[in-house]
Amino acid sequence: MEHRAAGLRGSGAELAHGVRRRLQGRDLALIAAGLTFYAGIAVVPVLVLAFALTARLSSAERVTALGARLAELLPGAVGAPAAVERLVSAGVGLSLVGGLLALVPMSFYGEGLRRALLRFSSRREGLTGWKGRLAALPVVLLTPLLLYPLLLTVPVMADLAADGGAWPVVGRVAIGFYSVLAALTVPLAWGFRVVGAGRVRWSALVAGALFTAACLSGFLQGFVLFLALPLDLGAPFGGLDVVGGVVALGLWLFVLHLVVVCGWLATQSLDELLERRSAGR
Repeated sequence: MEHRAAGLRGSGAELAHGVRRRLQGRDLALIAAGLTFYAGIAVVPVLVLAFALTARLSSAERVTALGARLAELLPGAVGAPAAVERLVSAGVGLSLVGGLLALVPMSFYGEGLRRALLRFSSRREGLTGWKGRLAALPVVLLTPLLLYPLLLTVPVMADLAADGGAWPVVGRVAIGFYSVLAALTVPLAWGFRVVGAGRVRWSALVAGALFTAACLSGFLQGFVLFLALPLDLGAPFGGLDVVGGVVALGLWLFVLHLVVVCGWLATQSLDELLERRSAGR
């Protein structure tokens, strides 16, 4: 056991060293901020398209009902429930032309992700923006297959929230954590491998995508908790709650993209570690 623990500590140190080495000479905060800018353009179209395609997969009535239950789970301090209901309504009522138009801003996230991840690579390429945008489009087809199972867990979480008590809270958090983890793993793996053009072996990609999805899921649980805190978000902005809410959302998107970029660096470091150990056999 001690030998195995020492081996794990050594591997962890090697992974951390690989991440630090890749960060040398690069401004992580600036790269994450740039990616957050692209996410700000794409986040609403992505969600609207996801709800629209999920409504086609199941039914508009079913998605509307599940969206209403999801709104019940969110704190109402900064208008999160109303925002979710508007997103669901926009998605359910989205026309074909509206869906095609939404693909344009949605694809900007692919450009931002490719540009951000290539900053940690020696590769140089042309048409980076178009390659990233086109590579991101197939993810749209996956969104109903990922979102609908996630929505199906919402009534269970809502019932647990209504029960009260410690164990229902633990159950609700666990269901939320693992369902979001499952929904994010495939898009992250696609983003690392295809959109970001990452050259890593499959074992490292799967481990890195799962690790990053787990971290993101945890941060999203923390964001819901943050929304429940009795904070006056508009106080630093002259009492303008809308501005405070937008800034808070932007800051959380920034933190989430710090996690995404660090998750990619950890994936690269793991791939390098596996390569060294394979060569040493």
